[in-house]
Amino acid sequence: MTLILAGDIGGTKTILRLMEESEGQLVRTIYEERYPSRDYPDLVPIVQKFLTASNTHKPQKACFAIAGPVVNNTAKLTNLAWFLDAERLQKQLDIAPISLINDFAAVAYGILGLKTEDLHTLQSGKSNPDAPIAVIGAGTGLGQGFLIKQGNYYQAFPSEGGHTDFAPRTELEFQLLKYLLDKHDIQRVSVERVVSGLGIVSIYEFMRDRKITEESPDIAAIVRTWEQEAGKQEKSVDPGAAIGTAAVQGSDRLCEETMQLFVEAYGAEAGNLALKLLPYGGLYVAGGIAPKILPLITKGDFLLNFTYKGRMRPLLEEIPVYVVLNQQVGLIGAAIYAARL
Repeated sequence: MTLILAGDIGGTKTILRLMEESEGQLVRTIYEERYPSRDYPDLVPIVQKFLTASNTHKPQKACFAIAGPVVNNTAKLTNLAWFLDAERLQKQLDIAPISLINDFAAVAYGILGLKTEDLHTLQSGKSNPDAPIAVIGAGTGLGQGFLIKQGNYYQAFPSEGGHTDFAPRTELEFQLLKYLLDKHDIQRVSVERVVSGLGIVSIYEFMRDRKITEESPDIAAIVRTWEQEAGKQEKSVDPGAAIGTAAVQGSDRLCEETMQLFVEAYGAEAGNLALKLLPYGGLYVAGGIAPKILPLITKGDFLLNFTYKGRMRPLLEEIPVYVVLNQQVGLIGAAIYAARL
């Protein structure tokens, strides 16, 4: 048995998991803990504290999924003043090898370790185990990536697909595009500005300012507080979550209209990704938002817009589509990658 260390490193929290691995296969979890990232100056003291608390032997190899770009096994976290270098980590932690991978690449690898209960099937399709696998996930941003089979293994590739142009399809979406261009005084709108947690708030503000329907006092107070805290590193409210919850509960008409547009745009973008990759190995909807609004995703508008691609519709109807329910998929992916080192 080999001990491996997996980590999911973000600006808010760091989750570490110690596992046993045998011949490239994960056997069992020995110890797991989470830490507030901003309470520490670097990853090293967190790992040292974790290993001391685990009361086990030192792991032989490790992989950390990083919320930010990874170049030559180094990474600068997007929302945290940490610069991580795998070579430095190996020396200071006395663990080798250590690999750093992008957090969405880790999500892609994590797909390979999910169980049936970790998924909700939106469309069964006709699965082809040799075809590419696509992953899309709206959360703080919009992650996109894919896996390609190489021999007995899959290789994950992240992308910056979330920064492609938002392509409006209806009169309302064209109005939203113009609204965002004017509001932010920008020359283009990425799809991430619409299909993400911040996108939910942007759509709500657009619907509110266009007086699509009345705004409720409770949601209005949350959104106003968030707007007043613009520029602060930490916010006291999460308007995207509040809007999504109200829409799921059916307690706020403006929130329902907001999430209707959001789900339609999310499905359309997932369909765009599917057209580019033809992922008959499956398209997986990951990220933190989809499981929380699952009733809205399963109503049919997501899948309707996913397949609404003219004469290409029959192709998309054969692609299996799943919602990832397990929110530790990135940690699972880091463990899978570590096992291969």
